Amino acid sequence: MDGSVRASSDSSAGPPPYFRGNEGSLVSALKTLLFFTILMVTLPIGLYFATKAYIFEGSMKMSSSDSYFYAAIVAVLAVHVVLALFVYVAWNEGTPKSKGKHD
Repeated sequence: MDGSVRASSDSSAGPPPYFRGNEGSLVSALKTLLFFTILMVTLPIGLYFATKAYIFEGSMKMSSSDSYFYAAIVAVLAVHVVLALFVYVAWNEGTPKSKGKHD
C-alpha cells in the first residue's frame, strides 16, 4: 500500500488560458468609472464656485460668509446626485436589454 497521493498530470500545465470574453465589459466598466470619477471631481467644485460668484454674491447680493454656506450646500447636493447616478448606472450595467415583452 503506497501512502502517497499522486499528483495529476494537469498540475504542470500552468495557468488556465486567458479568456477574452469579458474584456468588453471590463472596458465598459472602467469607462463608466472614469467618467463618474471626473464628474465627481469637477461638478461639485465647479458648481461651488459658479453658484458662489454668480448666483449668491452676484444675483442675490449675499455676504461672502452666507454665499460660502449656500454654495457648499449646492456642492454637497451635486455629490449626492453624482453618487446616485453612479449607483443607478452600475446597477443596470450588467442587465440585458429586453426589447419585447416576456411572459
